[in-house]
Amino acid sequence: MFNVNDNPFVYGEVVPAAAFVDRVAELRRLSGDLRAAQKVFLISPRRYGKSSLIRRALATAARGGALTVEVTVSSFSSYVAFLEGYARALAAAETKWDAASSWLRDAISSTRVDVRSDRVAFVNARSDRDISRLAEEVFALPGRLAEARRRNVVVALDEFQAIAAFDGGSVEHALRAAVQQQRGVGYVFAGSEPSLMERMLGPKRPFYKAGPVMRLEKIPAEEFEAFIDAAFVRSRMKPEDGLGSAIVELAGNLPYDVQRLAHETWDEVRASGARRATLDHLHQALTRLLAEHDTVFEAAWQRLTLAQRAVLRAVVLEDGRGMHSADVRARHRLGGPSTVQTSLAALVRDDVVAREGDRFTVVDSLMREWVARRTF
Repeated sequence: MFNVNDNPFVYGEVVPAAAFVDRVAELRRLSGDLRAAQKVFLISPRRYGKSSLIRRALATAARGGALTVEVTVSSFSSYVAFLEGYARALAAAETKWDAASSWLRDAISSTRVDVRSDRVAFVNARSDRDISRLAEEVFALPGRLAEARRRNVVVALDEFQAIAAFDGGSVEHALRAAVQQQRGVGYVFAGSEPSLMERMLGPKRPFYKAGPVMRLEKIPAEEFEAFIDAAFVRSRMKPEDGLGSAIVELAGNLPYDVQRLAHETWDEVRASGARRATLDHLHQALTRLLAEHDTVFEAAWQRLTLAQRAVLRAVVLEDGRGMHSADVRARHRLGGPSTVQTSLAALVRDDVVAREGDRFTVVDSLMREWVARRTF
């Protein structure tokens, strides 16, 4: 239930239903595909609200009677650690841990299984052959769970692109071989590095044409603007005309960044005791955020080469357009086209800059403002 004293804007975590904006069509499509046990690939740049969308889809599936499992692949340091975490998440879908422990031990025969309430360990999986046999059994678990419980199962593997680093990529073959046999299990393979995800779905990779592909786009700006203004009103704060629009524009219409800037602006209004949320409150929040992040952004700036710094400033000042043109290169002293291309490629690889159609954008809108205001 909404409380007027609680900040209605949420960032830095999966967004709850009350703070979730739009994505109606995407949620309907993803939920429908998972209900039909499709294997869905969800591709989204960072900060677009991918994880929140997945969590909403899983909640919808659970209300429909499905068992749901969510694992973030990038949180594991090795292939075996991933298999252990995945197995524990699947076992935890059982309502009683004793039953889950017994079920898991029965399902895994290739190695000794140490099952505790807080972890699963595959003690003897050491050689490549051991791990390969173990992976086959673990990847078969969702299908076995669906059969044992006579319920649909929905599995979400978030940050899925990280799986390519395990075992030289052979994990993709093992996982594809397993999931294509599981008719009662819906999967969402979600990734926030679009270029890596697109390569994983290419013609020479195991997941080529394995299922439908969803690519998240930005939420329409007017939808976000209306949501922000309405949330201030619900908090009994009258927003100044254009406040929602200014927040969305400054935040680059990135869901994470919009929620962050709106959240901090709301805090400024509440701290001041005002009943009107103004553009002054927005700029006070932005100034405070820049000061709080100054050390982090300064360290990131220092790690860049001089050529990369110049290109990054040009991306900010030119709104990311015409980066290879002679005018832009001359205006910002960028050097030749190959130098610009090399710097842009490095910035994209390091997740500092992203490509959107015919322009480049700074991934973190707050860093974009820092570069514009603090560098020369």
